Amino acid sequence: MKNQIIEARKGKVTDAMLQVARDEDIDINILCGYVAEGKVAILANNRHKSFTPKGVGKGMRVKVNANLGTSPEKSDIKTELEKLEMAKKAGADAVMDLSTGGDLDSIRREIIAHAGIPLGTVPIYQAAVQTVKKKKTITKMDPDELFDVIEKHGQDGVDFITVHCGVTQRSLERLKQQGRTTGIVSRGGAFLAEWIIVNKKENPLYEHYDRLLKIAKKYDMTLSLGDGLRPGCIADATDRGQIEELIILGELCSEAIKNGVQVMIEGPGHVPINQIETNIVLQKRLCNDAPFYVLGPIVTDIAPGYDHITSAIGGALAAYYGADFLCYVTPSEHLGLPDPQDVRDGVIVTRIAAHAADIARGNRNALKMDEAMSTYRKALDWEGQIRCAIDPDKITDFRKGRELHNDVCSMCGEYCSMKLVKDYFKKR
Repeated sequence: MKNQIIEARKGKVTDAMLQVARDEDIDINILCGYVAEGKVAILANNRHKSFTPKGVGKGMRVKVNANLGTSPEKSDIKTELEKLEMAKKAGADAVMDLSTGGDLDSIRREIIAHAGIPLGTVPIYQAAVQTVKKKKTITKMDPDELFDVIEKHGQDGVDFITVHCGVTQRSLERLKQQGRTTGIVSRGGAFLAEWIIVNKKENPLYEHYDRLLKIAKKYDMTLSLGDGLRPGCIADATDRGQIEELIILGELCSEAIKNGVQVMIEGPGHVPINQIETNIVLQKRLCNDAPFYVLGPIVTDIAPGYDHITSAIGGALAAYYGADFLCYVTPSEHLGLPDPQDVRDGVIVTRIAAHAADIARGNRNALKMDEAMSTYRKALDWEGQIRCAIDPDKITDFRKGRELHNDVCSMCGEYCSMKLVKDYFKKR
């Protein structure tokens, strides 16, 4: 089975690399070099069939992920597949299955079968659920069972997994000394923190990291080193606990790349605008320019119901400063499980943030898209504008049923500025 880093170091080009190079309009030799150095991760489990691999990292356009998944209160695979289709239609580059309710193996396999794009998971969720189903507390979770779940996800074709390897005895002690307003808000991070504290043992994902690398390498499954101690509110941003974990992740990142395993680093959740650049610079410096995968970041805590917007503001800035992969946030963040419309809204606004950053970063294809839109807008070509738009349905629905004329701006009507001066500029 092909392994992207190892093949790249041999100077060999894989089918996945060719696909990414075409999609990104990048020279294949440059891409191959970035993959070999661990600066680009190609999300492509060697067991995953019939899907489009994606490249994340240096020289790539900013990617967008959408989270799906059941809960113990609501577990319906039909709804999850509807969310998946909504995410794909809205333009998501990847999806993550975060399910904790129902038959988790069946749900994951159904999503993989219908995805057509890279899929990520958080294996500790399944390990925790299986432990609770045995009438045990999460603190009784067997580390071997966690690694068995990771192996199973690799066999099923999961392309990237979130593993909270940086939640360690050392980082928890640092967090305790620091103190926090919201403590630990990562579900996976909390599971492991409780396990570490009660058992007085080291995080098995950290202690047996070599075992994790062996599984990931076997399937060429990218490790997304999770931010289990990410700040859950503005007051906790960029604190000692978060940075201690990031330092550990940087060390683990180097170890993975050395062993031929692709890596991304996950970033903080709630960060004020004035600290975003600092967070990106720290990650890139400590993690040798590895791809950075950020949730948001959310730039204010007081907008429940609008957190897709607060995160898009943060995401645009984070991506401009160097983040490579934006995990969407939906309007239902902090409120409840997202429905299909929430998924759509989350993907669209996150794509806007990613595209805005791509423009600022000088991405040729992004600039061409805006140039085309401007040309169509000047010509009052509505069909062209619809084709160029991030959300073409929005334009179509807006214009449907309204008394609008195609030869004027919809807001200005007969006073359309471009129409008024059109003839003058033609003569120049």
